[in-house]
Amino acid sequence: MPLRPFQLSLRFIFPLAVVLGLFALALLPVVDDLTRRWFLRDLATRSHMIAAAIREPTLDYLTLHDTDAMRRLLDRTVREGHLRALGVCDAADNLIYVSSDFPSQLNCESRVPEGLLTTQGPLEQDGVVLGKLLMAQDTRFIEQRSTEFRHYLIAVFLLMFLVISALGAWIAHWSWLGWVSSLKNLLRRETASTLTNAPPEFRPLVGDLRAMLHEMNIERRAQQNSPQAWTPEKLRSLLHDELAGDEVLVVSNREPYIHEQSDRGILVRRPASGLVTAVEPVMRACSGTWLAHGSGSADRVTVDAQDRVRVPPKKPAYTLRRIWLSDEEEAGYYYGFSNEGLWPLCHMAHVRPVFRTSDWEHYIEVNQRFADAVVVEAHTDNPVVLVQDYHFALLPRMIRDRLPKATIIMFWHIPWPNPESFGICPWREALLQGLLGSTLFGFHTPFHCKNFLETVDRYLETRIEHEASTISYGGELTQVEPYPISIAWPEQESAIDVELCRRELREALQLPATHRLALGVDRLDYTKGIIERFQAVDRLLQMYPELAGQFSLLQIAAPSRSSLDEYQTLETRVRRLALEINQRHANAVTPPIVLHIDHYDAEQLARCYRGCDICVVTSLHDGMNLVAKEFIAARDDERGVLILSQFTGAARELHEALIINPYHVEQGAQALYRALTMPEPEQRERMRSMRELVRDFNVYRWAGLMLLDASRLRRRQRVNEKISSHSHQGLRRAV
Repeated sequence: MPLRPFQLSLRFIFPLAVVLGLFALALLPVVDDLTRRWFLRDLATRSHMIAAAIREPTLDYLTLHDTDAMRRLLDRTVREGHLRALGVCDAADNLIYVSSDFPSQLNCESRVPEGLLTTQGPLEQDGVVLGKLLMAQDTRFIEQRSTEFRHYLIAVFLLMFLVISALGAWIAHWSWLGWVSSLKNLLRRETASTLTNAPPEFRPLVGDLRAMLHEMNIERRAQQNSPQAWTPEKLRSLLHDELAGDEVLVVSNREPYIHEQSDRGILVRRPASGLVTAVEPVMRACSGTWLAHGSGSADRVTVDAQDRVRVPPKKPAYTLRRIWLSDEEEAGYYYGFSNEGLWPLCHMAHVRPVFRTSDWEHYIEVNQRFADAVVVEAHTDNPVVLVQDYHFALLPRMIRDRLPKATIIMFWHIPWPNPESFGICPWREALLQGLLGSTLFGFHTPFHCKNFLETVDRYLETRIEHEASTISYGGELTQVEPYPISIAWPEQESAIDVELCRRELREALQLPATHRLALGVDRLDYTKGIIERFQAVDRLLQMYPELAGQFSLLQIAAPSRSSLDEYQTLETRVRRLALEINQRHANAVTPPIVLHIDHYDAEQLARCYRGCDICVVTSLHDGMNLVAKEFIAARDDERGVLILSQFTGAARELHEALIINPYHVEQGAQALYRALTMPEPEQRERMRSMRELVRDFNVYRWAGLMLLDASRLRRRQRVNEKISSHSHQGLRRAV
């Protein structure tokens, strides 16, 4: 029995022993006296019965003076009645007849030897007293039986004590285990239903606990929604205060810096990725190790013997650990299962997902390789691991199996579909089981969290607390929360003047200085709505032909996944549609659409953001879309208009943008016209509000809130481990 339940049992057993002992001491004399009186009364009753039985023959023999017959009667009666002695006295109290072995000390007078009980019955005939019958019974057996009964009673009390003590210890043991289990549940879930179903011992505290948890939730939500100045320094301070001594590992498919061979030597390039844009500043702030697929042509020659390289190149702040994949593995894991399967499955872009068993096998293999690398890079058994995106749905469970104490934060950067859509995947249960290895699972929006909870509820046997947004699976708890991602707010305003950017951008595009310019920045992907954007420009010029020659759309499309048929087809369609529109609205000055399918670095994009009049984001389905926030951060002149698709996560935050349905071509065209004609005061008012939001709710806040929640869960886990440890130690000691 664990030590703590044994201590609780002693608190019950010791008072019980005292009470039973005192009760026994008080009860034994009473019981002795009561049993003695019962036995004496029983002997007196028997004596009267025997006297009544032999009265008639005794009178007859007494009258006849038949000594032999009288003696035989007396001896037979003594033998059959279990008497000590029997005698007959005459009227003068003289003993005239006695049974054999009649005690010499006994006579017809009052003297009675010790240990005998005598009774006398009159012998009358026709109203004349002829004598009396003297019966003696041995009372020594009463003492013997009283002693036996006393011992029996003591044994009964002792047995009662042992039974009640054992029962009390058993109840205390299981009550303790129930209390510990309930306490763990309260610590883990903190939900109203948990409090309602708490053991009776906890119910008096339910009101106080509920009030306390309510205040904690209010405080937590207030902390999340308060516009604090989240900076790299604050994030470092948070890591020092909340996660002191804890190492942080980031896992993603795309690496933050790519080394490539060129005619000028080895060049370092930042990939066009919203994930890299968001996570890379966090890693600069918190250091640690970033594990990613090494895809650059010069990646292998720039790492050390352990496949590590310090980045950023000019001011190293953290370690990049590269994982190598063969062409076949990359084709199956990345291009196949991830981008032909999961990507269209999660995006409502009307492209059918493709699932192949060979791709799935490569996906498992690569996830396992990354899990092995995480274990190697982890210097403790409880690191904080941030797993990024849909490429690693199996990774949380694989890490959990190897590092049970790790705090695993999984962030899903793309939308999560409804249960019916997700059910298309042949390996849906395995993916969900992998994801539920996470301690914390983050999405951009509450809607995506809701879809995930409903999907898990549909396909796995779990316990879901919707109020607390937690999933209990296999004895482990996963917290599911929305964490809207953002960007790193510029530490200082750009030194490049907006007017200079406007002039240089138009000169580079060979456009007039007064030309109105909209900007689209995307990966060349079918989810980004590039076709729909072009169609809106086409419709705008049809509705307002006077804008031809005065307005153009600069579309920067970074090549992406160009080995896949869908993306090759998309590029062909984009080029052809741009050409058709330019021909349809041809003029001697400018084309309506300027298409650049190329990679732009961060500085080039910043100049484009500052030099354009409108930024157009028409994603058909997007987790967040950071281009919108990058445009806002770049516009310190508080001018410019953002046109934003309602199907982006950013649309749930940036309400001052012109929100449109990208499938509605006329609505897109009208939004472009409204943006072109919007007065500067309105532009400033809208832009100022959006800039305040993006500045306050930046990427450091996104990471900080996740790490704060991770810290809270780690503290709770340590409390649970201490409770379990104490219980196990007590069990070992008792055994």
